[in-house]
Amino acid sequence: MNILFITADQWQGECLSALDHPHVKTPNLDALAADGVVFKKHFAQAVPCGPSRACLYTGMYLQNHRSLLNGTPLDFRHTNVALEARKAGYKPILFGYTDVSLDPRQQVDSDRNPGTYEGVLPGMDVGSHLNGSWEPWLAKLRASGYSIPETPTGIFKPKTRQPGAEIRGKTYEPAIFKAEDSHTAFLVDETIDHLSKQDGDPWFVHLSFYSPHPPFVAPEPYNKMYVARDMPLPVRRETMEQEIEQHPWLKYYVLNQRGTGYTYGTSSGDHNILSEMELQQVKATYFGMMSEVDSQIGRLIGHLKKTGAYDNTLIVFTSDHGEQMGDHWAFSKFCYFDKTFHVPLIIRDPREKSRRSCGRSVDAFTESIDIMPTLLEAIGIVIPHQCDGHSLLQFCSGEKPQNWRQEYHAEFDLRSANNDIEKTPLGLEMKKCMVNIICGERYKYVHFAGLPSLFFDHNDDPEEFFDRSNDPAYYEIIKEYAGKLLSWRMENDDPALTDLHFTRNGVKENLRSR
Repeated sequence: MNILFITADQWQGECLSALDHPHVKTPNLDALAADGVVFKKHFAQAVPCGPSRACLYTGMYLQNHRSLLNGTPLDFRHTNVALEARKAGYKPILFGYTDVSLDPRQQVDSDRNPGTYEGVLPGMDVGSHLNGSWEPWLAKLRASGYSIPETPTGIFKPKTRQPGAEIRGKTYEPAIFKAEDSHTAFLVDETIDHLSKQDGDPWFVHLSFYSPHPPFVAPEPYNKMYVARDMPLPVRRETMEQEIEQHPWLKYYVLNQRGTGYTYGTSSGDHNILSEMELQQVKATYFGMMSEVDSQIGRLIGHLKKTGAYDNTLIVFTSDHGEQMGDHWAFSKFCYFDKTFHVPLIIRDPREKSRRSCGRSVDAFTESIDIMPTLLEAIGIVIPHQCDGHSLLQFCSGEKPQNWRQEYHAEFDLRSANNDIEKTPLGLEMKKCMVNIICGERYKYVHFAGLPSLFFDHNDDPEEFFDRSNDPAYYEIIKEYAGKLLSWRMENDDPALTDLHFTRNGVKENLRSR
């Protein structure tokens, strides 16, 4: 069986037309969902990119792998999906990036461990590594006659003086590169070229798209595929002052947003002064970038079908985390709201027993840590004890695993939005910067190590505007959820050597029931 493992970056979970999104059009992903299974309640376990991808690649909760910031090394003692796949004879190859901060105690070359969080996952061969330098995409653009700016990010400066831009917004202006020359198209070009050279042995490709991550700029025609005036405005309180009264962290983050600006030539500090027109255009461009990714995935799947590889390929499409997109007066992904953690998941399982379940949607809570066990089960590898997640293949064949989780769980460190400066936010001690989240069908509990907790009731507050943590009517259920969170952490402490014990006959292993 072949493996095609596709990730997008910062893709909101509901943004698939297969899920009846009122605006986004994703016909190729819809077709994949119709030939597979779409998971409606799939959630990432951490933010930002590095910690989230560490969960995705190791099958571990952040509390166990502890790569909690972009730039926090991932302990080399942890195995990952690529290293395990090699045990079955695969040679996993990367097109894109993995954003893994490699353990400095390892002796690795500078290309794989560049001294930043943009390292290559151990076990992955490199097809095309697109990190912040954007090579080799820029090299191809140069060869195609493009004039490349000295600063790599200059490639995202859009065409200016476009008709109609003055009545829309900055992100309406298209990229200077054509759609067929975009970084999204480049990665698919490279992947197709690689697959065209395969000799029939099973392959494992990890295709990691940058879009729809900001800067929000799309090549033509995707920049104007969605009309700004048709886009909904962000879901938020009428004023920023009303919004940030909810919690000290929300106030701090909204007033101190850092990271990538929403488009070229902007800073994250501009997020709070965008006009309604600009906010609608940003969303239109964001959706356009999604449709571009969808189109390129369609091109790749078309190649698989043309060459006969499709019928023997397990395909997974997901994202590392979501995007606030102005909801609650926040952009990016450093909040406790569901928009930060809800991500898409489609699995197309080619096995005969899964063919009968094509087109199903799954309502159970699934998590990014389930992806590694799913891929390993598909290729016949025993799932390592380190994995906190569970395979999703039973869902793909129309079954529901027994004793499945009833909530999703997530974590993030408050320094993540602030890790470019030394000072910790809100005067917190480093060890008091962790946030844990548990969310079920109705209730959501958010526990801060050094700040007040939060509690939401989705029945009458689906957008999470009203904190019920001090409401006496919720006292008992809050206590229940605090206990659930504590039990979850206790049950998922790092197992490492706990399944081994010494006897007179040597070391014995107790296999955990999964």
